[in-house]
Amino acid sequence: MATKLPESPRIGMVSLGCPKNLVDSERILTKLRSDGYAMSPDYQGADIVLVNTCGFLDSAKEESLEAIGEAIAENGRVIVTGCMGKEAEVIRARFPGVLAVTGAHQYEEVVGAVHEAAPMPPSPFVNLVPDAGLKLTPRHYSYLKISEGCNHRCAFCIIPSLRGDLVSRRPDAILREAEKLVEAGTKELLVISQDTSAYGVDIRKESRMWKGQEIVPHMTDLARELGKIAPWVRLHYVYPYPHVDQVIPLMAEGLVLPYLDIPFQHASPAVLRRMRRPANEAKVLERLRGWREIAPDITIRSTFVVGFPGETEEDFQYLLDWLDEAQLDRVGAFRFEPVEGASANSLPDPVPEEVKEERYARVMEKTAAISAAKLQAKVGRTLEVIIDEVGDEGATGRSQADAPEIDGEVFLRDAGHLKQGDIVKVAIEDADEHDLYGVPVSA
Repeated sequence: MATKLPESPRIGMVSLGCPKNLVDSERILTKLRSDGYAMSPDYQGADIVLVNTCGFLDSAKEESLEAIGEAIAENGRVIVTGCMGKEAEVIRARFPGVLAVTGAHQYEEVVGAVHEAAPMPPSPFVNLVPDAGLKLTPRHYSYLKISEGCNHRCAFCIIPSLRGDLVSRRPDAILREAEKLVEAGTKELLVISQDTSAYGVDIRKESRMWKGQEIVPHMTDLARELGKIAPWVRLHYVYPYPHVDQVIPLMAEGLVLPYLDIPFQHASPAVLRRMRRPANEAKVLERLRGWREIAPDITIRSTFVVGFPGETEEDFQYLLDWLDEAQLDRVGAFRFEPVEGASANSLPDPVPEEVKEERYARVMEKTAAISAAKLQAKVGRTLEVIIDEVGDEGATGRSQADAPEIDGEVFLRDAGHLKQGDIVKVAIEDADEHDLYGVPVSA
C-alpha cells in the first residue's frame, strides 16, 4: 500500500530592493526548502508570504509598505523581513496583522518565524535541495554576495544602521559557493556587497586554504580565483581605492570582465565633502585613463546624486564638465531624497524640487549622448554576448559591458537556434542610446 506523504506548507516570496536583498531571499528560500517547505508562485497557493523589504529611501519604504499591504490583502498570513525590519513599530502600526518582523540578513529569525507560523508536519522523508541552493535569477547568471555591511558613513546613507559594519565572508566559502553555482549552470557571477573593494579588511589575517593553496581575503585575490571558476565574473559596488588598480590586469588577461560599477555620486569637491565621500576627482580621471590603457574595452558604470543640499549651479556644472572628460559608459542619476536617519537631512541650503528635476534632466541628456556615441563606435565590431532570452527568430542578450537589468541589451536577429545561457560571437550592426543590434557569427 502506497504511503501518502503529508503536504508541506507552501511559502511565497516578494523580494524588493537591490541584488543584495535578492541574495538574502535566495538564502532564506534555500533553507526553507531544505527544511521541507514547498514554494508557491502566487499568493493564493501560499500558506505564508514572506516580504523582503527595502528601506534605503523613503520611496523604497513606501513601496515596501504597499507590498506588505498587498500581501495581507491577497493572502493574510505575512512575515516581513529585510532592511525595513528595523522599523518594526511602523510596520505593525500600519499592519497589526503581520505574523512577525525581522531585520536584514537575519536568516535564522525569519526561518524560525516560518516554522512557528506554519510548522512542518512530521515525515521520515527528506526533501533534497540542489547544491547551489534555490535561485531567483535565471539559471545562467547568479549574484554572489561576498560581505555584509559597510564601514563608510556617507551623509545620505543609512545602510550601516540597517546592516551594520563590514563583515566579510571567508574566501574559501565564497569560492565553494561559486563552484557550486557554476556546476549548476551559472555562466556569469555578479559579485556584490555594500563595498566590494573593502572585502577582507576585517579578516585580513585570516587566510584560508583552497585547493591546496593559501587564499588571502582580498578583493584582487578573490577576483583572480573566481575568474578561474566562472566564464564571466562581473564586479559591482567597487569604491575606487588604490588597490583597485591591481584588478585591471586581471581584466586584460580575461579572468574578470572589463567592467567596474563605481558609485562616484558626484564630482564637485565641495559636494563630495558634504556627502562625506572621497573628493580627489582629478586623481580619478588620471586613473581612468590608466585603466583604459591597460584594458581598452573596460566599461565604467556609475551613479550620481543631483540636488544634494548645498549643491550650487557651479557645483552641478562641474559635474557636467567632469562627465565630459570622464566619458563613463553607463550612468544612472538620482534626485536627492531625504531618508529618515540620514545626517544629510539637517544640512543647510536644500535644493528646490524644480531645480532637482531640471538638473536631473540635464545630466541624463548629457550621459545619454555619451552612451550613444560610445555604442555607435561598436558598430562593425564582433562582441561576445551572453543570451538571456530566445524567441522564434530572434534573441536578447548582453555584452560584457552590460549587467542584467541595469545596463543595455543586445538584440539579435536570426538567432532562434540559440539557447539561454549561450555565450556567442555577435556582429554588431546598429546602436541607439542604450542598446546594440546584431547577428550571431557562424562558428
